[in-house]
Amino acid sequence: MRALVTGATGFVGPRLLRLLDAPTVLSRSPERARQRLGPSVGPIFKWDPLAGPPPAEAFSGIDTVFHLAGESVADGRWTATQKAKIRDSRVIGTRNLVLGMLQAPSRPATLVSSSAVGIYGNRGDEELIETSPVASDFLAGVCVEWEREALAAASGGVRVALLRTGIVLGSGGGALAKMLPPFRLGVGGPLGNGRQWMPWIHVADLARLYVHAADQAGISGPVNGVAPEPVRNADFTKALARQLHRPAFLPAPYFGLRLLFGEFAQVLFDSQRVIPRVALETGFRFQYPDIASALRAILTVAA
Repeated sequence: MRALVTGATGFVGPRLLRLLDAPTVLSRSPERARQRLGPSVGPIFKWDPLAGPPPAEAFSGIDTVFHLAGESVADGRWTATQKAKIRDSRVIGTRNLVLGMLQAPSRPATLVSSSAVGIYGNRGDEELIETSPVASDFLAGVCVEWEREALAAASGGVRVALLRTGIVLGSGGGALAKMLPPFRLGVGGPLGNGRQWMPWIHVADLARLYVHAADQAGISGPVNGVAPEPVRNADFTKALARQLHRPAFLPAPYFGLRLLFGEFAQVLFDSQRVIPRVALETGFRFQYPDIASALRAILTVAA
């Protein structure tokens, strides 16, 4: 596989790069990316996702594109400006990437583009698979547009897979980095009543799932990037507290998190019981299918 990767310096990107052979990278800052990623990656081309398509030479010899770039939804309050950044980084960035792919003299055969389980919205106890209806809130709307831009590559004969990612857990960053401080102080706890379902995945499994989606020619369209055993927030809280040998009984009220995070707080309370049907039916084997084994592996590394 000759691969090109966007978003290579994010939380998931470096894990994906380890599974690839000298991949090409697109970055706003090639110098900084080289310092962070080291000599194991191939050429690094400068690309501003909002400014236009990547340089045509970046696609030379490339057969697979992994598109991970996008503004974090969890950083800062959702002001009008921040929401525009979240949308534009995904929608306009993906549009420009696909335009570059379709214009390239040697067109890649496969695009594996990130998306998010936010496309399903707040669905209670309903089991959600890749064919489940989508929601209409802000995040769902962003995901729908994001996926539409990625699927435009299919008009040029490119196979497109869409990784609808859940909460990514791993050491050294991601969602868990924000959860650990209060739990280590013994003041962690469930969100509200804790009954909402959390669709999660270990970062190592997510990186492997990107490669699986690229390798399996029969995969196209949505792929739920979550572990096969979603957990309720209260059960996740107990598992995390148990692994840290700390209590976890102080529930976080919605109104307090709303003051802290603004509109994003609602996302924390949404319930999404997402099942990775496509991954399982195409033979993907999760290294960390349950939350206990995932947290044990992550926190052993982080200790």
